[in-house]
Amino acid sequence: MRTTIILPTYNEAENLPGLVSALFALPLDLHLLVVDDNSPDGTGQIADKLAGDHPGRIKVLHRPGKLGLRTAYLDGIRQVIDEGAEAIVQMDADFSHDPARLVEMTASLQSGADVALGSRYVAGGSVDERWPFWRKALSAFGNFYARTILGFQLRDVTTGYRIWRVETLRGMPLERIQSSGYIFLVEMAYMAYCLGYQFAQVPIYFADRRWGKSKMSLRIQAEAALRVWQVRWNYRDLRRLGKSGRA
Repeated sequence: MRTTIILPTYNEAENLPGLVSALFALPLDLHLLVVDDNSPDGTGQIADKLAGDHPGRIKVLHRPGKLGLRTAYLDGIRQVIDEGAEAIVQMDADFSHDPARLVEMTASLQSGADVALGSRYVAGGSVDERWPFWRKALSAFGNFYARTILGFQLRDVTTGYRIWRVETLRGMPLERIQSSGYIFLVEMAYMAYCLGYQFAQVPIYFADRRWGKSKMSLRIQAEAALRVWQVRWNYRDLRRLGKSGRA
């Protein structure tokens, strides 16, 4: 299964080379699209060098500035679908998502799932043991909050580690997605859920980033809490239509 990883980056110069090495060591047919938002630390230039070192396996999409997670992924999805990908991965560039879990996540697609989520909150999943109690509680509550409002049966709706069948993404009206922050991840999963796509939940250990500064903030979390209600309202038609609402 030809799989392309879309990797949004902003100031990931310390992480990117090691992550590429770890990914390409896996027994999978992997390709990589780096979507760099003009990182001041030179991540884009490092990505270009890596593309030269791995011809045909890495491409780089340079953007003029920080344009948001939504457009990074949607621009990337459009590009890699046109290039013949059979599956598309969303993941962070900071090693918080263990590359090795892609093997099991890919196997879930091959077993019939439409999308596989790397889940911190199913049996076998966990978050960084170094996190203080308040941070673990905030993460768990954020998931509980979104799951309750949206009526999800999934355990980890905010996870950013996912692999999608291309046919699944083709069947989703992605142009309707409005969120620009991390709530984008919830909105995208909710759209697929409303349309009746089959989810697999693969346990992962979510580690704190190795280097660099986290991009999560209280403002982003507060925005996400408000946006969940808008997501529920905006997709009420798809929830009624179910599979018949697919594009």
